[in-house]
Parts: sequence; structure tokens; C-alpha cells
Amino acid sequence: MNPIKVLLADDQALLRSAFRVLVDSEPDMHVVGEAADGAEAVALARSTGADVVLMDIRMPGTDGLAATRMISADPELADVRIVMLTTFEVDEYVVQSLRAGASGFLGKGAEPDELLNAIRIAAGGEALLSPAATKGLIATFLAQGGNWGEGPDAAAYSQRLAALTVREREVLVLVAGGLSNDEIAERLTVSPLTVKTHVNRAMAKLGARDRAQLVVIAYESGLVRPRVE
Repeated sequence: MNPIKVLLADDQALLRSAFRVLVDSEPDMHVVGEAADGAEAVALARSTGADVVLMDIRMPGTDGLAATRMISADPELADVRIVMLTTFEVDEYVVQSLRAGASGFLGKGAEPDELLNAIRIAAGGEALLSPAATKGLIATFLAQGGNWGEGPDAAAYSQRLAALTVREREVLVLVAGGLSNDEIAERLTVSPLTVKTHVNRAMAKLGARDRAQLVVIAYESGLVRPRVE
């Protein structure tokens, strides 16, 4: 199996250096490039064939959010996965990052093993969005005054939802509630593999890059609405 090609995008050279040492110490991954801003990150994503980009949200010039949108909008970069690096797990830009196409986010204070695991999860096509992070995402949406079911893509998402089976819709609601595949399987009395199949089919029908996008779509379409406690 080929090593995971990792691109580092952060305006702090010292942090990039630390990440490079960590990533290159693993036999199943290696750093293929470093970018100091978003524009450079997009260019390197194209030229290096990176599998995963560790993208800082806040960078001078073209920031990580804009760069994520550019990468996600490029059909030739459809297989590139982006993990946003934030100061806090629930950053003010996290919601926008996921809307832009990021596969998930990770706090800069994460342990080395967490960072390496995040790269592997993203490279495997899974979403780096823990149940705790999902709940934090919902709280952030609320704090930002999100208009559930009234966003610019709400109508398109609602039409796509009609293509889901009853079980796929049920699974989508539970994913949006922050449940893992194992928890959903237990709730529905099915196997985790069956749940994964439903999740994958829902992603295909809704045009979602990964599980993180499913959560955003579920809320922006109005299918699920947050409970204000």
C-alpha cells in the first residue's frame, strides 16, 4: 500500500517543521509539500498529488477557508481530503469550513497520536467528526444564528433528500445527532457494516464528500433541527 501523501499548510514555519518530523516518522505516510498560505496550498495540492491536506484556517492572503473552497470545487482534486487545523476544536469558522468541503477539523493542541490518526481517518475516506465535535458544531451553528432549512442550498438538498430510502433518512438523522456507526447499529438493531452501507449510499445520493458533509446537509436542509436546551 502506498504511503499517504500529506501536504502541510500553515503560515508558521516552526509548526510546519514539527508536523513534518511527526508525519515523516510514520512508515505509512510522508510529507510531499509545505505551504505558507492558501494559494500555495491549492497549487501544491495539484502538483504533488496530495491525499490529505492539514490546513490552518487563519493564514495571510488566501486563508484556509478560501483554499478549501478552491480545492473542493476542482474536479481534479475530488479525492483530496482536508483536515482543518483550529485553535479550538469548535472554532468560529468550523461551520464554514465544513460547508466549504473540509472532512473535519482538529485542534492545534491535539496529541501527536490524534494528529496521525486524523490523517489516516481522512485518507480512508471517513469523516473526522467525533460525536462531541458534532454537538459542538451544532452549538456553533446556533450561536451564529443559523437559518435551518433556509440556507442557499436548502432547496437543492431537500430535493435530493427525496431520493433517500426511509432507512437511509433515519440513519442520516442519527448521524446528524452525533452518533457513531456502532451506536446507530445498536439503536436500529443492525450491524455496523449495514449502517456504513446506508451512510455511503446517503453520501452518494446527496453529493456529500464524507460524513461531515452529511451533518451539514441534514441541518441546512431542515431535515434535522437543533434542540435548544
